[in-house]
Order: sequence, then structure tokens, then C-alpha cells
Amino acid sequence: MTKIHQQVLIVDFGSQVTQLIARRLREMGVYCEVHPYNKVDAAFAEQFAAKAIILSGGPNSVHWDDSPRADDCLFNLGVPVLGICYGEQTMCAQLGGSVSASAEREFGRAEIEIIAASPLFEGLQKIETVWMSHGDKVDALPDGFVAIASSANAPFAAIADETRQFYGVQFHPEVAHTPCGAKILSNFVKNIAGLSGDWTMAAFRGEMIAKIRAQVGEGRVICGLSGGVDSSVVAVLLHEAIGDQLTCVYVDTGLMRSGETEQVVGLFRDHYNIPLIAVDAGDLFLGKLSGVSDPEKKRKIIGSLFIDVFELEAKKLGGADFLAQGTLYPDVIESVSFDGGPSVTIKSHHNVGGLPERMNMKLVEPLRELFKDEVRELGRELGLPESFVGRHPFPGPGLAIRIPGEITAEAVALLQKADAIYLDEIRKAGLYDDIWQAFSVLLPVRTVGVMGDERTYDQVLALRAVTSTDGMTADYFPFPHDFLGRTATRIINEVRGINRVVYDITSKPPGTIEWE
Repeated sequence: MTKIHQQVLIVDFGSQVTQLIARRLREMGVYCEVHPYNKVDAAFAEQFAAKAIILSGGPNSVHWDDSPRADDCLFNLGVPVLGICYGEQTMCAQLGGSVSASAEREFGRAEIEIIAASPLFEGLQKIETVWMSHGDKVDALPDGFVAIASSANAPFAAIADETRQFYGVQFHPEVAHTPCGAKILSNFVKNIAGLSGDWTMAAFRGEMIAKIRAQVGEGRVICGLSGGVDSSVVAVLLHEAIGDQLTCVYVDTGLMRSGETEQVVGLFRDHYNIPLIAVDAGDLFLGKLSGVSDPEKKRKIIGSLFIDVFELEAKKLGGADFLAQGTLYPDVIESVSFDGGPSVTIKSHHNVGGLPERMNMKLVEPLRELFKDEVRELGRELGLPESFVGRHPFPGPGLAIRIPGEITAEAVALLQKADAIYLDEIRKAGLYDDIWQAFSVLLPVRTVGVMGDERTYDQVLALRAVTSTDGMTADYFPFPHDFLGRTATRIINEVRGINRVVYDITSKPPGTIEWE
């Protein structure tokens, strides 16, 4: 199998930040893929033909029964290997060293001292700040390894076998809390493994168009167009690949933002001249969601109804062979455990976990391995207007997951009005592009208020705004208090039925960006 790009294999042992390794490498123009440890055997490794291998961190201990191990073949391929945290520990254990539970664990920021020269640490200071997250520690090295960095509680904070080009670090270079981390990863993939960084979004565009044509052939494709960045990019990419074989279906679920339908239909019908069917299905969706409060049930109902609508429209068109979706990598990660085992699913996404088994169309998901900011970059590459490319993410289930509890038409109308005011104030303040995502949540809570000397008993609105680089982690946006006060006053004055506004200052983790 001929490889288009030099590529790195990232073996996933279940760390919550494994995907950040991929993100950092892609920022360097290095193509990489993340695969679960139990799917990587000798046959896979031969076909993948990696130029370098990174073993991720993970929540397990090498002392546990049936704890994950890297396939031994990975150490016999003759390519550089970097083990991160658990990856370092399992590499040591498998190659003849030893790992023990540490009486003094390290979580959070720590300082390492570089104690031996190594190409892994080229350009670094003798003392560097890193992010640790481990309870076990390496206490004896395999033959051929030496320590190249230490910390207060980890004498083997970084190790190297320079002859075989095997390296291990006890800390996490992929997270922003390790300032020198990007340099370490760059040293590994470029200086040690010799990768040139030949992967670009322009290259991805061309390769994905070829893949779409190969997958679809002469078949017909329906694209579920939500109006968000992801599905919009998918639609334009597909149209470039297969032209009139594509029909976009925009479903107005009755759960869209104010003015959403008019904006989306106008762009794709008038600007791109892409065949588009707009379906008004608000009554159908609101009817099926009536009385449903559980967020997982909401997502499943919405996912199923989407497919019902698509299948109906496909029949009207004379049949369709494929359904295209804007599924992203974080959607997949949050919906499926990394090893197919009993680990916790954070939440199912309507376009990942909510698809009914009876679906008669095959899926086309060209963005499945991309992060959100990469999708925006692809949108710019395709010529989408910045007003669309720069839009904040909007979930497929729409406002349904921003109304905890039962959904009613009245609640949707309240939220649409309030959310429009919130976003308007953000734009007026010049803050829209500084924020990853901002939205309002209508809470199933009523509070007493006083308006015009009269008692009110109305609903509470929560405002949410976060900064992020990839959607995997996020911090709340630090609005000035005068902005929050001005926005709250405007919402309460202009939206009858809301008498209290609060601001959510929870980061991800421990929370998620959306409330449901």
C-alpha cells in the first residue's frame, strides 16, 4: 500500500489528552493517526508503515491484571518510539526494566532537570516546567537506556536509548501546561525521525476529494446540512467532488437559532448554487420530544428523526446511496470508549451514537479525523465566507440540549430571543472572534423577581462562553462585569418570561461545553 505522506502512528492507551498529541503534530504539518493499542498488531503495523511511533498516556497501572501493552512488534520495526507517561512505563516494563507504585505521586506542574544531552531536548533549558500526571514511576531502566531528565519525585522523568532511538517521558508534552512540549515533539518527529512535515490542508482537500469519488462512484449522496461550520464544509467539499450527485437537505427542526434557516438557505442556494431541499419539520421534532427530559433520549430521538427525514427525502429523489455528515474527531472520541470496553462514554452525539441500525444509506464522513480548527482551515481553503467559517460551533440537536428538562415551543421561542441578544452584545463588544463558543441555556428553574413593583415568577437563563483550541478542553471566557450586567439587563427587559441571568464559569473538564 503506497503512502501519500510520511506518517506517525499514535498508539492510544486511553488518556483523555491523546488527541492533543495528534493536534500538535498536525500543527507541524506531520500527518498522524490515533489507533487503540488493541488494534495495533504486526499486520496493522506493516500496512501502516509508520516513520515513528508515539505511545500515549493512559489511566491504567502496569501492575494491574490485563493492563494494556504495546504489541512487541512495535519495538522491532526499526523506527523511533516515544513513550509518554503510561507509554514510557509500559515500554520499560516490556523491554526489561521495572515500574513501581510511587509513594510520592506527581500531579500538576513540576520542574525537570535535564541531566544528559539528547536530541529529544535540543534547544531546551537545563530546567523546564512540565505537566505531570502519574502515580507509578520507573525505578529500573531496560538495558541500553539512560536517564536524560529527572524531577523531585521521578529520577527517570525522561529516558533514552539513543542507539535504537527509543525515548520516554514521564510528563505530558502534548498539553499547553508543558511550555516546551511542542519543541520536544518537534525534535522527536523532525530531528530524530526525520519527517519533513509534508501534510497541508490543501493536500487534505485534494486527497479527500479523491477518496469521496472512490467511495461514492456513481451513487447519489444526501448531505445533512445543519448550517453549522462542519456540515457546511462537508457540503462544499462534496459538491466539489461529485457535483450534481449531491443534494443537501436542511431540516428546520424548530430548534434552530433565530434567523438560522434564512441564512443557511440563502448561502447554499444563492451563493453556491448547490441543490438544496429545506424541510420544515418543527412540529414533527417538537411533537416527538414532548415530555422527554433525559438528554440522552433527546439526542437519540433527534438522530433517529433526522434519518427518517433524510430517508423520506431520498425516496422523493428516487433514492440515495449515501448520507454525508459533519462528524468530527472529538464527536467520535466522546461517544466511543477507546478500547471498545466498559470505560465511560461521556455523551453520545446525534450523528455518532444516535443512528438507527435500520438506516439504508452508507455514511460519508470526510471530516471524521479532523479537529474543529482544522475544519475551519479547510473551509477557508474551499473559499467559504469568513462569516460562516468563523461561526461558533452549533450542536446538531440544536437548542434541544440547551433546554434542560422538557422542551416546548414556548421555551424554544424564549431561548431564541435571549440567545440572539447575547450574541448581538458579544459582536457589539468586538469579542465574537475571541470566543470559541457562546450560547444561552434556558434552565428549568423559576425564581421570584420584582419588575415595575410587581412580583414575577419567571425562568432563569444561563450564559455560557468558552475559549478552546480543539474542543477537547475549554476555559470559561472572562467577560468584564459591565458586559455581563449590560447583557443581563437587556435580556430581562426584552424577553418576557426571564427574570434572572447567571454566568457559567465551569471549565472542561470537569464540565462539558454544552450542558447536555
